[in-house]
Order: sequence, then structure tokens, then C-alpha cells
Amino acid sequence: MKNLNKYLLLSIISLSIISCSEDSIPVANDVTLAFNNTFGETTIVLGAATSADATVNTSTEEQVHHFEELKYVISNIRLINSEGIEFPYNTQNLDEGATVVNQAKTARLQYVLNDIPTADYTQIKFGLGVKTDLNTLNEESFPNFYAEAGANDTQMHWEWGTGYRFTKVEGFYGADNAELSIHTGSTLDEDPNGGEEYVQGVNAYRDITLDLTTNAKVGSSSPKITIKADFNALLSGATNTIVLSSSNAIPSTHHAGNMVLIVDNIGGNGDTDIKGMFSIESVEN
Repeated sequence: MKNLNKYLLLSIISLSIISCSEDSIPVANDVTLAFNNTFGETTIVLGAATSADATVNTSTEEQVHHFEELKYVISNIRLINSEGIEFPYNTQNLDEGATVVNQAKTARLQYVLNDIPTADYTQIKFGLGVKTDLNTLNEESFPNFYAEAGANDTQMHWEWGTGYRFTKVEGFYGADNAELSIHTGSTLDEDPNGGEEYVQGVNAYRDITLDLTTNAKVGSSSPKITIKADFNALLSGATNTIVLSSSNAIPSTHHAGNMVLIVDNIGGNGDTDIKGMFSIESVEN
């Protein structure tokens, strides 16, 4: 009888421990996205034309280049758990679910996702840029993101249109440090059928899908996912090999034409390439 009582007591204690352990796991926690912008394996250091400190890259076409400014918009973030269930993170709210990654500001290289449901996550999806239905400079609907993107040191609004710049790269190339200025963003065109409403021109938004290197375990821990953006892809991407030349207007690509070549390199073509320049560098639980 003593042994039976002992086993019953041990069972009750074990169940109590398990119950307390389960109760201590929060129903949600934060996930931090950290962005490491690189040329290959080297984190980019920005610099002026004659900077001795700026990180220099050489393309597959042997064009030497470096950046003075590097910014891009991340939005439409979704996490997929081990059961294949997708958790959308404020995908219809730019104020709560979008950010401008800015290489010049350390604080802008991390973005915290709040109140992510407890689960093991195996994949992340996000947009490079802003999807069409939200890509208007609507200060009333999204005042915070409008202000962030339009700040003097950010300037991610088009001067000539109602949408956002999705990426903004300023820098220099060649032995004489010729100016490099590449901006991308969706454009509008006049209706070819003569209608009064504008129609979609270049669609520069790209949806990125990345498998995590190990599960991000949200619950008792708040994981950090480091996403690498390798800007070697700008000129030497999986889709297009680009040569900078004043004759083809690539060094000053702000809209239409050559923009698609750039966008397909850094954001993927949406078909055979859904990663573009992005990859998962690490997951820390």
C-alpha cells in the first residue's frame, strides 16, 4: 500500500510539473527580423565617391562599384508554421506591417514582429516593395509609414507619382566613379484603349519565399531570423547580367524599361526565382 501511495504521489507531482510547464509558455511572442546587406559574404559599408572605407564589389562583367545609399521596403510579411498554416502579419496595414530597411541606420536593420502565435515556423514570405492595392501615398490611412518613407533622409516617395519607391540605391562605378542611381517601384501607364483611368505599367513588387535553416520556435523564446540580402545580384543576378553604361541608361534607372531587369535580379522573376537576392543566414531561438 505504501508503494502504491508513493507511485500515486509521484504521478500527481509529474502531472503538476507538466501542467505548470505548459501554462508558463506564452500564447504569443515576438520575432525579430534582422537584415544583413552584403556583397557576397561581406557586409556593405557605405561611402562617398572617393571613400577608402566603402565596400567595393566587382560584377561578373568586371565592373567595380560601391554604394553611398541603400534602402528598400519590406511589407506583406507572412510566417508559415510546421503544419503549413500561414500567419499573415498586418499584411493590409503599412503602419503595422511594413518597414524601410536603411543601411545607413543600424536601428533600421531590424524589424520586430509582435504577438506571433506560439508555434514552430519553417518558412517566411514577404514582399520587396508594396503590393498594388496598398501602393498609394495615403497619409490618412497609413500616416506613420507615409511619414517614415517620406522623411528627408529616406525619400522613398516618387516625386512624379502616387506610389512608393521600393528600392533606392545610390553609388558609383568604374575607375572614374561615375554616378550610379537605381530606384525601383511600380508605375502607372495611360490606358492603351483610351480610357481616362491609368493602368498598371511596370509591376516592381516581388513576393519572396524563404525556407528557414532551422525552425523558429516561438513561445518561451522570441527568435531572431537573420535575412541576408546579397546586392551582388543587382548586376550579376540569377536572371540578368547587367552592364552599367550611360548609353543604355542603366546607371540612372528610375522607372520603366530597364527597371524590370534590376527588379528580377534582386527580387526574383516570380516564376523560376522566388528568392532574388535574399536568403536565410541564421535562426536564433
